[in-house]
Amino acid sequence: MDLATPPGLSLVSVLSLLACGVQVLAAILLTHWYGRRSSAEDRWILLWLFYDVIVHLTLEGPFVYMSLGGTVETSEGPLAELWREYSKADSRWLVSDPTIVSIEILTVVLDSLLALLLIHAVLRDKYYRHFIQISLSVCELYGSWMTFCPDWLLGSPHLNTSSWLYLWVYLVFFNGMWVLVPVLLLVQSWVSLRSLQALKTDKHDINRKSM
Repeated sequence: MDLATPPGLSLVSVLSLLACGVQVLAAILLTHWYGRRSSAEDRWILLWLFYDVIVHLTLEGPFVYMSLGGTVETSEGPLAELWREYSKADSRWLVSDPTIVSIEILTVVLDSLLALLLIHAVLRDKYYRHFIQISLSVCELYGSWMTFCPDWLLGSPHLNTSSWLYLWVYLVFFNGMWVLVPVLLLVQSWVSLRSLQALKTDKHDINRKSM
């Protein structure tokens, strides 16, 4: 066995993972450029939001385009190869599954717009920041739920967990990010809104005592 090439790790999978690394690098550079005056906490949030938008527009957007005009299986080009690689873990992405395509249309259009608006709200400290942050997080969590729950109810016939790459990298890691981070953003919004309410209550009590 070639120890340098773990089972399941092909040239296409390596190139696909490198492409994801480029997306992360782009998000880091955008965060450094636009968020250098933001707090450390907000810079982490901006990093995720930039990455979120990049993935929705450069990966999921082309998937929707390929699926509406045919399927990933019949499409050509580097992005089609990338999605064919991912479909080894979840075959629904290969054949334009209606549920998956419907979720991705909503994700590409609505989630991208919400993420861009949230980036603006974070950078400009807008009053509606947490309303958008909560809305986006709920949308992301709903998308993750509807991506996997229907298949789980059927016994996961389309999921391939025979390889560590397919299970832990493609399915768990890449999809788990869109569960873990939205949950953390919801917690951050909860804490921030609770702090604002506490300040409002303290100010009200001070005003009452001064009367």
